Amino acid sequence: MSETTKTRDDMTTGERTDLLEALTHHRTMLRRTTRDLTDEQAGLRTTASALCVGGIVKHVTSVERVWVAFIEGGLPALGSVTDMTDDDWAQRADEFRMLPGETLAGVLDDYEEVAARTDALVRGLPDLDLSHPLPDAPWFEPGGRWSARRVLLHVIGETAQHAGHADIIRESLDGALSMG
Repeated sequence: MSETTKTRDDMTTGERTDLLEALTHHRTMLRRTTRDLTDEQAGLRTTASALCVGGIVKHVTSVERVWVAFIEGGLPALGSVTDMTDDDWAQRADEFRMLPGETLAGVLDDYEEVAARTDALVRGLPDLDLSHPLPDAPWFEPGGRWSARRVLLHVIGETAQHAGHADIIRESLDGALSMG
């Protein structure tokens, strides 16, 4: 069957399925790390870093939301790091901690909504090769572009890395393990 004659069902198998299954696995591990935590525990720092389990979930949610917006609309979704104000940096720092009035249930609900949006987008994209230019920033190659595929790989990597961070924080908190 040629690429142009694939059906919608064919477009949600193979590579798309593999990418979504990998992302789902790492999301599940991150969510599992939060099991049985109170809101207070979700906001506790247990290592030298400023990270807490709830803050990690918030950060991963934000990362996924922004990168999905990039797939949909390109560069404007990422904004410009060079134009960020002190307030912008403070708001970004708030992603990594539980703020007064936030609940773990609320943070997890937000994560679930973003995940559903991502999954629907990936299933509906006409082509994973759709790409947009990257912003000028020291951590991107000059003149670089990322395809939807590359963005998804980035989100998978971020989610996996931060699920590991959350697991360490949780183990330090009460000895619980994501895999235990």
